[in-house]
Amino acid sequence: MSTSAETFLNGLVDIVLKEGASDLHLSEGRVPVIRVAGFLIPLVKMAVPTRTDMEALVNLFSTEVQKKEFLTQKEINFAYSHKGNSRFRGNAFIELGKISIALRLIPAHIRTFAELNLPPILESFAKRQQGFFLVVGPAGQGKSTTLATMIDVINSERLEHIITIEDPIEYIFEPKKSMIDQREVKTDTPDFHTALWGVFRQDADVVMIGEMREPETIATAVTAAETGHLILSTLHTNTASQTVNRIIDSFPADSQDQIRVQLSGSLLGIFSQRLIPRISGGLIPAYELLINNNAVANLIREKRIHEIDAVIETSSEEGMIDLNRSLVGLVKAGEITAENAFLFTTNPRSLERMI
Repeated sequence: MSTSAETFLNGLVDIVLKEGASDLHLSEGRVPVIRVAGFLIPLVKMAVPTRTDMEALVNLFSTEVQKKEFLTQKEINFAYSHKGNSRFRGNAFIELGKISIALRLIPAHIRTFAELNLPPILESFAKRQQGFFLVVGPAGQGKSTTLATMIDVINSERLEHIITIEDPIEYIFEPKKSMIDQREVKTDTPDFHTALWGVFRQDADVVMIGEMREPETIATAVTAAETGHLILSTLHTNTASQTVNRIIDSFPADSQDQIRVQLSGSLLGIFSQRLIPRISGGLIPAYELLINNNAVANLIREKRIHEIDAVIETSSEEGMIDLNRSLVGLVKAGEITAENAFLFTTNPRSLERMI
């Protein structure tokens, strides 16, 4: 490839934007690949990057600190703004001794819940003054986008001090009614835990944690939710009940009873989402919503997490949303195929009875 790294990247970004792609994958010795509506598409007419090309791209994406980290850790997270109108979240890593880069396009416009085909009840959680709300699901299912919309609702309607802690920073928020401070891990703060402790001294009202990765961060987030903050965050879990178990199981056995009590009191809800191929093209979300009412709080305290799914299924009148009901609704509306509904369900037997 004879062109410069930046020129090569410009051409690729143009293709990403033109094709409505969500991701771009680059690796030395392999043609670039984009993901459109969930499907990978090789760009066979594009040049194949060499080792020198990939090193140049890593240098283009990285700060001096990140370049040193890549040499020692063989992996870095980064954010990249392209010509001021396109922004990407990226990860550079080594595989079989070769450099690879995965880039996720971050939409410039923060969409509304309606534009995202998400339930309007989510807006009610953005209006809460304190508590703990989680958006969960596998990687690449739109969790960051949903959180960004919640933050944008708060920013548009409330006079609050919002702090985001991210690795890397994805959406850039322009202050509207709220004051917003965005902190990037390893650039503005050593780690999530340190930054989260800082919010107690920074007069924060709302805190968005890009991802909860270790028990110390989870414990501090729960404490912050108990002490008057609205805490929004994500976890890579599949369902609401699995999320509660993951949080509790991340603590030593002698600390689990305490975290059960704290979580039962501070949790507002858990929203789990999947992006499913749409019959008409593109992706549409299916979702589950757990709302922490007295029954759910009791189940958390009494170590009966396995019963949470049944509560969700029977509490639609309270606003809870069962994933299978969401999937069935999409099938009946002609939005997705029944085959895809079965691919994405966590309870095939129940779904079979409903379709």
